[in-house]
Amino acid sequence: MADTRNADLTFGANDYLVYAAAINTVAPTAFADPGTPWTNLGWITTEGGLFKTEDETKDVEAAGSLEPIRTLNTKSVKSAQVTFLEGLNPFVRALYDNVPLASLEPTTDVASYDLPDKPSDLRYAFIFDTMDGTKRMRLYMPNGKVTERGDEQPQTTDVMPVQMTFKFFKGAANSAAVKRAIKYGGVDVSAFFPVTP
Repeated sequence: MADTRNADLTFGANDYLVYAAAINTVAPTAFADPGTPWTNLGWITTEGGLFKTEDETKDVEAAGSLEPIRTLNTKSVKSAQVTFLEGLNPFVRALYDNVPLASLEPTTDVASYDLPDKPSDLRYAFIFDTMDGTKRMRLYMPNGKVTERGDEQPQTTDVMPVQMTFKFFKGAANSAAVKRAIKYGGVDVSAFFPVTP
């Protein structure tokens, strides 16, 4: 068996970027700054983002068998948790307060808006980019929304972070999927893909 260990395949993110755009905005093909119509949501804490996949299954049991005869996959939920440092970033505030972005546009230098009595179903497309030198990873969600919000604590000893959890959904007509893209940055990974006859 070949030894395929390669220290260059370790990944230590030295930056974490989150972008948002209108729901079902197509993911950019290049790993560079996505540009228009994507908006960068500002500085993120050094913890970066926490991506989770939660799968649920149900075992089908039958008489005459001590083991399940079948396992059904009933749910697979993907989410990302991010703590933003720019507590006054208009897009971050709109996501946290669950109001349309237009609500944050100031008339003079003040924006005033009502917090919703019932949760609004505001959805956007999101990109979560991480990088380690020339290596890159990107998570793209064509249809996402904030489903959990951390506590907001303005304080004198530090900046006010704003923590949110984003839930991933499929895009328009369920055809656009949540995607991960990986740029290996020149690392040779051919040993993982042997040619088969």
